[in-house]
Amino acid sequence: MLKLETEIEGKKAYFGDVYRMFRSNGYTLCGQWEYDRGKFDMVLCREGGETIYIRIPFDVIKGELDSANAYLEFRTPYVIKHVVNTGLDWDENSLLTTTGFNQFQKPLDKDGNITDKSRWEEAGEKEIDRVINSIDVLKVS
Repeated sequence: MLKLETEIEGKKAYFGDVYRMFRSNGYTLCGQWEYDRGKFDMVLCREGGETIYIRIPFDVIKGELDSANAYLEFRTPYVIKHVVNTGLDWDENSLLTTTGFNQFQKPLDKDGNITDKSRWEEAGEKEIDRVINSIDVLKVS
């Protein structure tokens, strides 16, 4: 995991506003969210069984995440690499894996070693700058 030094940390916004903005910029709400916190994810690079994500975590400081009026505060974003098995997976989901990739399988390594760290730090920081510009249009604090 590579922590990124950006200006998004500490910014605050309403979930309903930033959710639409993040989605329109290729991000998804990480499926493992809680009512008091969550993460936005985007794929920076996918090659073979390796995927490099940018992840932007946040805390809900007012309300609950299932509401558009939930008020968020962003934490330190980071880059993470997942490594999955691209071979056939002969389990109860084997029909899904006949293409050689099961999108639902767990990563072999959730925090794989990232080579060329400066490349991914720079790519992540540029992406966060792009997102900050979109967020600033929303006039968040």
